[in-house]
Amino acid sequence: MTQPGHFQTLYRGHHHWLQSWLRKKLGCPEQAADIAQDTFVRVLAAENERPLQQILEPRAYLTTIAKRLMVDFFRRADLERAYLAELAALPEALQPSPEQRLQALQLLQEMDQMLDGLSPRVRQAWLYSRLDGLKHADIAELMDVSVPRVRQYLARAARQAYILRFGTAEPGEVSQALPAVPSESL
Repeated sequence: MTQPGHFQTLYRGHHHWLQSWLRKKLGCPEQAADIAQDTFVRVLAAENERPLQQILEPRAYLTTIAKRLMVDFFRRADLERAYLAELAALPEALQPSPEQRLQALQLLQEMDQMLDGLSPRVRQAWLYSRLDGLKHADIAELMDVSVPRVRQYLARAARQAYILRFGTAEPGEVSQALPAVPSESL
């Protein structure tokens, strides 16, 4: 577990530098401050996997995390721009209310987060199923796997969506409805 001094030292020694670096990259001081803060939140969250004492190059470590957060930010911004462009093309009578727009944007962001959390094979199967409307047998043929494997992939995607929507399930709650899928086989 992190000793308070290690995190404070890292934060005090590198927060200003990271925020300045992000401001240069993003051109927006508010967004730079948000991503810098999110970076340190991620550092704390990952402390069990990578204790702060083991970080030899703190700026490189912080930069890597911040770059990933910027990619997420830009991907969400692109998604939002595409959605708003589609809305602008609709006749005024068909355009959704501001509340409906917000709900749709939030749903798109949740879907993006869910897809980002899936392995490439699971994501591919889910996209074939949901976007292309393909049947399990067609997906199996395209992916060169068995139909039961496709079902496992789709169950994994459903589990990820459930967890993102409702949080971590109690033991047995989701597993009763969805078959277990060994992660090494995905």
